[in-house]
Amino acid sequence: MGLYRKNETLFAVLLIVVYVVVGGTLRNIGDDSPAMVVGLGVIAFGLLAFVARNGLGQKYGLTRWTNNARQMLYLAPLWIVTSANLWGGVEPHYTGVGLLCAIASMALVGLVEELLFRGFLFEAMLENSSATTAIVVSAVTFGIGHIVNLFTGHALLETSAQIVFAIAVGFMFTLVRYKGGSLLPCIVAHSLIDVFSVVSRRSSVLDWISIAVCLAVAAIYSIYLWRIEV
Repeated sequence: MGLYRKNETLFAVLLIVVYVVVGGTLRNIGDDSPAMVVGLGVIAFGLLAFVARNGLGQKYGLTRWTNNARQMLYLAPLWIVTSANLWGGVEPHYTGVGLLCAIASMALVGLVEELLFRGFLFEAMLENSSATTAIVVSAVTFGIGHIVNLFTGHALLETSAQIVFAIAVGFMFTLVRYKGGSLLPCIVAHSLIDVFSVVSRRSSVLDWISIAVCLAVAAIYSIYLWRIEV
């Protein structure tokens, strides 16, 4: 807590570095591994315990769903992007216990990453700089963080697409958090995107189409959110 009070931004950055290193190591074991679930569960529990113990739930948007939902279009564009991994149909990548572990792992990834990037980092930046800077830093660092996928067996082109996609979605998530005052929709959407990724039917053509559509939706919705007052 001492470092948190002294330099909240540094505290957030250190948490992200630890997560990237640990998370990358766990993913090399396998998304369907019980070790992945346990490791991510420990990280998630630690972050939530820290928030609860220090009364930071309201600060990090964990105490309410959202502000004016109607003006925010009931977050419909967010749910459109969330559903993209299911557009080609369902075809689980694992079976049995492995599938359950992969689903749990991906749900925890969404929770942890939102707490880190749209919770700790975004709020730290918001207190020490402009809203624009905080939004950009949160979105861009979230996207660049996906470069770790290069070390977990992903190809360069695939990883590059993931980084671009993550930056665009990161802007949308951050603006939903900023304008709506809540992190909960972002946690739900992020977790579902990752969970759907392990049960989706893969098609290279459809994958690129869905990426293009999601980039357009995220960009338009981000511009809309930036312009409204809620």
